[in-house]
Amino acid sequence: MASNNVISIPELVPRGTSTHDHVAPKIPCLGFGTATYPLGGSDTMKESILHAIELGYRHFDTAPMYQTEECLGEAIAEALSLGLIRSRHDLFITSKLWSCDAHKDRVLPAIKNTLKKLRLEYIDLYLIHWPVALKQPGNYDFPFDKNELVALDFSSVWEAMEECQKLGLTKSIGVSNLSCKKLENLLVGAKIPPAVNQVEMNPVWQQKKLREFCEEKGILIMAYSPLGAKGTPWGTDRVMECEVLKEIASAKGKSVAQTEQIESQNTHNIDHMIDKVIMLS
Repeated sequence: MASNNVISIPELVPRGTSTHDHVAPKIPCLGFGTATYPLGGSDTMKESILHAIELGYRHFDTAPMYQTEECLGEAIAEALSLGLIRSRHDLFITSKLWSCDAHKDRVLPAIKNTLKKLRLEYIDLYLIHWPVALKQPGNYDFPFDKNELVALDFSSVWEAMEECQKLGLTKSIGVSNLSCKKLENLLVGAKIPPAVNQVEMNPVWQQKKLREFCEEKGILIMAYSPLGAKGTPWGTDRVMECEVLKEIASAKGKSVAQTEQIESQNTHNIDHMIDKVIMLS
């Protein structure tokens, strides 16, 4: 059975995404990312997810490119059978539309495939992973082959994303890795505004302009690699080796990672946080 000694994680609700017939789900401010290097799911990942649920994590982030949708689905099923959670509704699950499926006619099949792998009837948040499209279906290579890249038709793809929400396959829709300009263009024709923009952000790369723009438009920022993704080809050690963060951590008797997460949640009223950022650990 679930332990009573679990962490309590604050939640945020995106502004402007609820209507008379749709209530946007609350998003836990601290999430568990399932991207690893090298990419791929494993029994170790499944056990890590189960342990995270035991500790109190309720927000889990996956994507077809990570190859972790199936092991996350297995972990959710096991958590239910073990009584670690009361129901699927206790969790907030995010997945993404990969670039090879970023074409209007491929969006619906893509989310249905994601749901099949996760063993779920719906997800809570579905994001366009990158603001580019790939020519060939089934191409999950990363970094991208430049010869495979094509312009993403945001208008038609976003319309298909909106249809996914209307069909109840996802509770909310959003984007990832979008600049202010791309968001501005998307908002012009969007019937349902993006609930979230998931971007890389950390103490040494704070993305102030983007945060201010998203705050103005009622779009929540979800930060991936908040610790710098140290140990990956695309990561940096500037966060974990930052002397200022080390000094703060030492003064608090915590690690740099613990200090960053504690500071992001140290508020009496979550609705009045200065930055309103959701972090994926």
